[in-house]
Amino acid sequence: MKKLSFISRLLLCAGVVFTAYTAHADEVKGNAAAGNGKVWLCVGCHSIPDYRADYPLVYRVPMLGGQNAAYIASSLSEYKKGNRKHPTMRSIAASLSDQDMADIAEYYAAQTASSPNNPLK
Repeated sequence: MKKLSFISRLLLCAGVVFTAYTAHADEVKGNAAAGNGKVWLCVGCHSIPDYRADYPLVYRVPMLGGQNAAYIASSLSEYKKGNRKHPTMRSIAASLSDQDMADIAEYYAAQTASSPNNPLK
């Protein structure tokens, strides 16, 4: 059997890690009903029209209702990793599991202008 070069072994390992990561990502499916019970902390900022947070800089806090679920889950993940820098969001995201993030994302993605208790209003 031919011996693999260092680069070949490195690429093989990267492929295995990528496959494991994408398989794990595919396993997490969000549930909007479950997300409804997890957004209590989000509503304090994200349900106030034209709200601006002022620490550490002035941020316009976005309304999340109707946003794309993949975008919301990805944003939460980036806050958790520290790639997005808002300190409050980073601490909140750090407390969430992948399932929590997926559920919250699905909850907000399911909101429409006619949804009861719609955070868009």
